[in-house]
Amino acid sequence: MLAYDYPLLGLFWTMLMVFLWVAWLFLLFRIFADIFRSGMGGWSKALWSLFVIFLPFLGVLVYIIANGDDMRKRDIETMQQNEAAFRSYVQDAAGSGGGTATELAKLAELRDSGVLSPEEFEAQKAKLLA
Repeated sequence: MLAYDYPLLGLFWTMLMVFLWVAWLFLLFRIFADIFRSGMGGWSKALWSLFVIFLPFLGVLVYIIANGDDMRKRDIETMQQNEAAFRSYVQDAAGSGGGTATELAKLAELRDSGVLSPEEFEAQKAKLLA
């Protein structure tokens, strides 16, 4: 016989507590990551870390009030750097070879300027199109 002694409201309460605990851990790790990536000196980082470790709720609240705007600015800069790096990578990957049409245009330009003979042009063209 199964006993269902865990009411629905108890399940809801447990899920809420787990969610809040996970959100708290996320915020705590986020604060520590920001402390160590900021431009503060070593002593400031040590004091903020101790403050957040020994008085966690107050430490996190005070840190967000004192440095929330700087956190946002650092996040925006990081996202912009990541976006620029991604765009640069995509442009390099997509445009590095130039494609067949670009290569053919370069070969035709070399042929027209007299660097390549018509036979060399045809050989290179056949190699490109193969």
